[in-house]
Amino acid sequence: MAKLSLSTDKIRECVPQQELEALAPLMDACHAKLYDGSGKGNDFLGWVSLPSSIKSWELDDIARTAQNLQSMAEVVIVIGIGGSYLGAKAVLEALSDSFDSLKTVRTRPVVLFAGQNLSEDYMYELLQAVKDRSIATVVISKSGTTTEPAVAFRIIKEEIEFRYGKEGAAQRIVAVTDAAKGALRTLADREGYKTYVIPDNVGGRFSVLTPVGLLPLAVAGIDIRALVKGAQEMEKMTGKDVKYADNPAAQYAAARYALYQKGKKIEILASFEPKLQYIAEWWKQLYGESEGKENKGLFPASVVFTSDLHSMGQYIQQGERLFFETVVSVANAEHVVTLKHDEENLDQLNFLAGKRIGEVNRMAELGTMLAHVDGGVPNIKVEIERIDAEHIGMLLYFFEMACGISGYALDVNPFDQPGVEAYKKNMFALLNKPGYEEEGEALRRRL
Repeated sequence: MAKLSLSTDKIRECVPQQELEALAPLMDACHAKLYDGSGKGNDFLGWVSLPSSIKSWELDDIARTAQNLQSMAEVVIVIGIGGSYLGAKAVLEALSDSFDSLKTVRTRPVVLFAGQNLSEDYMYELLQAVKDRSIATVVISKSGTTTEPAVAFRIIKEEIEFRYGKEGAAQRIVAVTDAAKGALRTLADREGYKTYVIPDNVGGRFSVLTPVGLLPLAVAGIDIRALVKGAQEMEKMTGKDVKYADNPAAQYAAARYALYQKGKKIEILASFEPKLQYIAEWWKQLYGESEGKENKGLFPASVVFTSDLHSMGQYIQQGERLFFETVVSVANAEHVVTLKHDEENLDQLNFLAGKRIGEVNRMAELGTMLAHVDGGVPNIKVEIERIDAEHIGMLLYFFEMACGISGYALDVNPFDQPGVEAYKKNMFALLNKPGYEEEGEALRRRL
């Protein structure tokens, strides 16, 4: 069974234990809202019971579609942005070989991403990279009209149809979209694409355990059953009847809330494992979009140690005391690399002879946490046993549950993102989209 533990003892100098425990009623009340639907955004609570509601036949169907794509394509391009991209990317990076791109013999397709930016150079280079390889695509968009993925899909769809014809393209395009409406649904029904549904009650940043994340991950060969199992275990650990004293997600939410009330405005998610870099990117969207509204919310930032100790480490140690750290710790490495004795010892590392690199990394982690605490940076620690599908599934749901509780503690709607529309309106106006002519003229004058 996967394990996840939380430690808040390194925030005591800033938040005494009794102050933290005094938040238990608030956290329990916020937690209850996620189950009784009495909070803001209650039409987007489908993620709460999502892990336990996933049926075996649904995973079987996703697996069959993934196998079909694997059989016909060397490269599968996943098109999406925000929650339609980051969840799959995060899990894929965490669970893949760091040097997978160097493998010459492959048993499954390379999964690449598009539609997460509007870079012309990125799209050109992507098309060049796949010009001599068989391709397929998974396009993820509830509406089908979000600019970034819609632009990418128009280009990738044209390329697939040029190569394989309309009928061949229909076998190589899978759409994850709305059940009944929207441009992508209309196109998919007309062209005969295989489709999966983005549930109406699950927002994008909470959607990694829907086909949005599960299908691309299955294509890449990730064990999606183990991923779901880990999330199911955390769902039980943080379930409806679990009170604050036994609920790690509520305790994490309380620690964050208490530190925010003490004037800490930034939360830095840190890890000593580079494989978790995109987990941090996913986490930043989850908390940034959920909490950052009504002039409230912690600013989510991230670092990867020990690399960033040689860049951001100076500021963290001695800069303004605006932040705290949450360290995602991994107890055990998957592989063994041991330092050997060297006769010359020019690098003066013989004191490490016989030690695993993982032990050195662990001492760097512990030493860094103590140094930062001494420097006035409170530390929360979230530890998982290892980086595998089950533990990553557990970690994802842990952060989701804590995010829902945290948003309600701030008295915001954790499940909308009205601020995202501001840049879109300006972009449409500057691009002369029909209906935006007056706004475009006004913006050009300002520029």
